[in-house]
Amino acid sequence: MRVILDECLPKRLTRELPGYDAVTVPMAGWAGVQNGDLLRQITGNFEAFVTIDGNLARQQNTGKLPFGVVVLGASSNKIEDTRPLIPKILQTLQALKPGQVIRIS
Repeated sequence: MRVILDECLPKRLTRELPGYDAVTVPMAGWAGVQNGDLLRQITGNFEAFVTIDGNLARQQNTGKLPFGVVVLGASSNKIEDTRPLIPKILQTLQALKPGQVIRIS
């Protein structure tokens, strides 16, 4: 499964997702792309999008996306705050379906 992490998440988090082809938005060449355009770019290229942006589902029509979204409920986007969520992220990615938005904390 191809997974893309939002640009506000640490690049090191990609190494914490064994078994997944994980990159960050900047690694994909899309740094600075706004949410609506970013979701269109992700379409057809990735099966999951991981973000810390809790407003994404309210701001965008995520129910029709051809990929799933995982929203991290960490206290910050620092690796020490996001790393404890890795087991839940891995579990969520296994069951994630297109159009789903799942918040984990």
